[in-house]
Amino acid sequence: MNIHSASIDRLFKTILQLGSIQECYRYFEDLCTIKEIQSMAQRLDAAILLSEGVSYQKIAEQVTISSATICRVNRCLHYGEGGYRTAIEKLKKEESGENDTATS
Repeated sequence: MNIHSASIDRLFKTILQLGSIQECYRYFEDLCTIKEIQSMAQRLDAAILLSEGVSYQKIAEQVTISSATICRVNRCLHYGEGGYRTAIEKLKKEESGENDTATS
């Protein structure tokens, strides 16, 4: 399925222009419901844990999401567009201090 459109490009451009965690909080709290934000965060947490080899059962307990969601995240992690892998690699670089452009 192709989701590319001018409208979605504009959405992503606005996200890329945010310069701090606080700006992200303000924007996403306006843009999404709290549940939507939490769900995205849980999927990212699951992707990180899956990339570290953690079992579905431990992820379900730790992140409190369904095995169906974990399965979907795993499928995207292995057969998707590479978005999770890219994001996780960049996050790990930032957290290890390799990326000096990080803002909070």
